[in-house]
Amino acid sequence: MSNPSILITGGCGFVGSNLSLMLKEKYPAYSIVALDNLKRRGSELNLPKLKDAGIEFIHGDIRNTEDLNLERKFDYIIDAAAEPSVMAGMGATLNYVINTNLTGTINTLELAARSGAKFIFLSTSRVYPIPYLEQVNYTEGKTRFEISAQQSIAGMSQKGISESFPLDKARSIYGATKLASELMLEEFREFFDVNYVINRCGVIAGPHQMGKVDQGVMTLWVARHYWKKDVAYFGYGGTGKQVRDAMHIFDVFDLVDYEIHNFHKVNGQIFNAGGGLASSVSLQELTGICAEITGNKVGASSVAENRKGDIPLYITDNTKITTETGWKPKRNINDIVTDTFNWIHKNEKQLKPILNS
Repeated sequence: MSNPSILITGGCGFVGSNLSLMLKEKYPAYSIVALDNLKRRGSELNLPKLKDAGIEFIHGDIRNTEDLNLERKFDYIIDAAAEPSVMAGMGATLNYVINTNLTGTINTLELAARSGAKFIFLSTSRVYPIPYLEQVNYTEGKTRFEISAQQSIAGMSQKGISESFPLDKARSIYGATKLASELMLEEFREFFDVNYVINRCGVIAGPHQMGKVDQGVMTLWVARHYWKKDVAYFGYGGTGKQVRDAMHIFDVFDLVDYEIHNFHKVNGQIFNAGGGLASSVSLQELTGICAEITGNKVGASSVAENRKGDIPLYITDNTKITTETGWKPKRNINDIVTDTFNWIHKNEKQLKPILNS
């Protein structure tokens, strides 16, 4: 298959647009189609870039089966369409989250079955249950929570969380829709011959992310520093010591690029994929990094009480995916903040109405 046809759902979103553009740049002869409903504010800014790159855009919604009745075949479908906020589904948005993240995936799987397309599914670390994440043993350092050497939960070590972490408790409506979609993938493989790979991604960050409070916190933090607005530490005493690892969008591309061209090696697999310990940061540390790179210091307010769904730390254990594919992240937090800052600076006029809020 010399020049495959690739459909990317959520193709005008942060992840989907980056993957579309990078694939087209590296493989100009490939047919890249980006489908998106343009719901996320700022996603429309990617339309001119996709057009200029020679990427076909389809204005469609994966919730609507008629939007996926496409009269063509695809060799690969990359499912990057989702309502990605862990807070989504807590109220009036319940039906939207379920219809997008579960029904939408099923609709897209039906398209894959008709096309005979291989399916690359971008899942989430949020499939892992909150009650177990709250039981992870950690100590409190000067600027962050640190994973303890002794752990009582399977799949947890000082490297982070692996694929054997338990799944049998609540995780959030968002996480549940993604886990349910993972289960449907296996059903479609068994009964409709849809081959797949699942990537349980942690925080993804970098240029072109329209960050907000409940999703895209790395971009939000850089934007707050860029426009000299205060940040806030919520939960766990309000100290900002909660830790996440973050994966640069360029590292996500490297992973998907490998999977497209080595699909036989990853077929049917589930991988945790994230920045790992080397690309982890607390909110307090992120504030310092943003101040250094932007040159602006901002205030940080504190809210001590935990919010529902908050967790003290999450770090991805990439051992399985690195062992089986050789992939590992090449960029770190400083690279993410620097590249995001440069993107905001270059497009300040366009981005200010969206990110400066």
